[in-house]
Amino acid sequence: MTSISTKMKVLAVDDNRTNLHILQVFLKKLGHEVILAENGEEAVRRFAAESPDLVLLDIMMPVMDGFEAARRIKAMPRDRWTPVIFLSALNRDENLVEGLDAGADDYLTKPINFVVLEAKLRSMQRSLAMQQESIDSLRRVQAISDNVLDAIVTSDEHGIIVSVNQSTERIFGWTPAEIIGKNVSMLMPEDDRPAHEIRVGNYAGANPPKTIGLERELEAQHKDGHRFAATLTITQIVLDNHRMMVGVIRDISERKRTEQQLRDNARQLQDYYDQTQAEQHLALGLMEKQLHRKGLQDTRLRYTVIPAENFSGDIVAANRSPDGLFYALLADATGHGLTAAISVLPVLALFYRMTKLNRPIREIVLELNYQLKESMPVGRFVAITLVCLDEAQKQGDIWVGGTPEAFLFDRWGRAARTFPSANLPLGIVSNEELGGEPQHFDWADESQLILCSDGLLEATNPQGLQFGIDGLIAATANTSPTDRFAKIEAALAAHQNNSVANDDISLMLIDCP
Repeated sequence: MTSISTKMKVLAVDDNRTNLHILQVFLKKLGHEVILAENGEEAVRRFAAESPDLVLLDIMMPVMDGFEAARRIKAMPRDRWTPVIFLSALNRDENLVEGLDAGADDYLTKPINFVVLEAKLRSMQRSLAMQQESIDSLRRVQAISDNVLDAIVTSDEHGIIVSVNQSTERIFGWTPAEIIGKNVSMLMPEDDRPAHEIRVGNYAGANPPKTIGLERELEAQHKDGHRFAATLTITQIVLDNHRMMVGVIRDISERKRTEQQLRDNARQLQDYYDQTQAEQHLALGLMEKQLHRKGLQDTRLRYTVIPAENFSGDIVAANRSPDGLFYALLADATGHGLTAAISVLPVLALFYRMTKLNRPIREIVLELNYQLKESMPVGRFVAITLVCLDEAQKQGDIWVGGTPEAFLFDRWGRAARTFPSANLPLGIVSNEELGGEPQHFDWADESQLILCSDGLLEATNPQGLQFGIDGLIAATANTSPTDRFAKIEAALAAHQNNSVANDDISLMLIDCP
């Protein structure tokens, strides 16, 4: 690493090229060098060849999954610690435990909260900087010392100092000339000296205390008067029939500060958790109000939104314009709780305002992207599928950016047309870079349009298998338009078998008359 405090070499691993591109854009904006890999086997090779400072690792990948890749990476011999952070939609306890057992240092669930990821990266930078400083410090000490970092103070049976090592001056500030011949109690705070002298007398007795050879904590005092935490281990030797005491004193003030920092961090984490729970309730309340809009009661529309344990940014919306055009929106924002809710609220407001004005899909997309790019922090974006249907002409337009592909099913439940996710989510790049015109289509009688979030496709069963596009296609096969939505819901419920969703699940079915 050339400058840990400002730049890291990051190996980003994900089999989803869109996710990988988003990660690359995000990391480069933070000033980091990025190495990309699309599966675990490639990640191991790139790690060995490039020696990155940090690894962001997906779990569910072809060729070699993230767990095995992490184990192989951690098994490689290195002269420094390289943190591995899992990025995965799998957030059950057993996934977290397996990830940590595989050698991961942290775990972040998808969709990625880029604010939290940035904070974790800063934390890792600080840890790596401290590691580098420790390595450099050790090398300097090894070059100039006799490998003894602790103060070694030798005194006679009366507690009079007879010799010290070089570290004594470093720890206490006294030169050997100033300290030799004085009572060892001078290294203790003044109010502790009487008790210490009594203990020294006990050590000199016929039956020395059992604390000989044991380490104990105490307060020591520097020459300048400041006190610091230390450990003391006393052993006895006999030289020329005289009993000598050897005290090994270690300054543990830094360790104490670290322990206090850990306690402070634990309190901060608890406060953060409490705040997150409060924000989660607020976010659910906000979204609950949005899901009762009149447009979502349209007879052509059936939908469901199944929230995960924490609201993860899925929303749906629908509206009819004064000219009779039918608009529908399915969106998925980054983050969880209130941060996700804040991202989607302006999307909903703009959607309902512009659809009342009969605005074309392209114009709505550009306005949404402009507002998100201008108002949202880096790392926040919203994936959307936006549809406009002209039922009189049996024609429609659809724009898919970051969400899973959409499907047009015929009356027999066959996928007559697929609309791939050909665009970036909104809020990442400017309107000039966004590109991507809506896809135009028409339909036959009794056709249906199906939109979904990635939470539906990634919903897992107890064995860890995802519902996937195959599950969706299978659920619609040989179904009538009237019971197709219920069949998909039933197939999803049977697949999950009461397991908790890792992400919000959204599904919309729109009748195309």
